[in-house]
Amino acid sequence: MGGHRAFYNIYVLTKIVGRPAWWVVLALLPCVNFIALFIISIDMAKSFGKGVGFGIGLALLGPVFYAILGFGDAQYQGPAAASGGMSAA
Repeated sequence: MGGHRAFYNIYVLTKIVGRPAWWVVLALLPCVNFIALFIISIDMAKSFGKGVGFGIGLALLGPVFYAILGFGDAQYQGPAAASGGMSAA
């Protein structure tokens, strides 16, 4: 039952940061998933005007950094990866 929610959560994250839906597959593949989730986390930080360091925090300490992102003063600035690559900070 929880697997469906995890799949959907990753799908929503890819849409928020502007990555194509097939990145969900990358995020679910063993070994590749670490890299894909780090990139998605960095894109998430950039989508809210934060830097790469904050993105690494999202990847490593998600509950803490997502709480900071959600309850802090960060504003969504649009998908960081809308151009298909990682955008400059």
